[in-house]
Amino acid sequence: MRGASRGGVAGALLVLLLVLSVRSGDASKASAGLVTCGSVLKLLNTHHKVRLHSHDIKYGSGSGQQSVTGVEASDDANSYWRIRGGSEDGCPRGLPVRCGQAVRLTHVLTGKNLHTHHFPSPLSNNQEVSAFGEDGEGDDLDLWTVRCSGQHWEREASVRFQHVGTSVFLSVTGEQYGNPIRGQHEVHGMASANAHNTWKAMEGIFIKPGADLSTSHDEL
Repeated sequence: MRGASRGGVAGALLVLLLVLSVRSGDASKASAGLVTCGSVLKLLNTHHKVRLHSHDIKYGSGSGQQSVTGVEASDDANSYWRIRGGSEDGCPRGLPVRCGQAVRLTHVLTGKNLHTHHFPSPLSNNQEVSAFGEDGEGDDLDLWTVRCSGQHWEREASVRFQHVGTSVFLSVTGEQYGNPIRGQHEVHGMASANAHNTWKAMEGIFIKPGADLSTSHDEL
């Protein structure tokens, strides 16, 4: 519990830094470049216009793990995710993420990784997507391959995330929850690539090679 508490405090401080940086920085599209390892960002589903989101609310069915949803609000601090490698040396800080590279997406405020497994999702009966682990440490079901065209993940481009272990794509199809997360959209895994599983990098801090998060970054 102590480790989780420290992680929560660190996450809250990082989100405060993000909010201040994004509000004070130049958000010009001209600054767009590549998504890099170690960056912290929000991801927008381009079809349904919701951002990937999580929070300390568990599913009432399926795995019972922390729920992952989509939200329409652009300013919710619970929508920040950190890009990390599949191993300690798999994603050196500040290097561009390659198309076809496996990454972990770690929820900043709770320290849990984007995860999926063979449980049905609560609303659509697709594959459940959850947040799993402690302080960024989970298991091999936290790995997602970035599917994009070209050599690297471009911040202006739409990409897909395909789960390494089960091959499903991170998706939204429009189903919405009731209380206690009324209006939030179900996020789940789908077997096929289609319009429901394209995502784009949005607000965040994008780490440059050799840079420290608090001192050198670009805002989108």
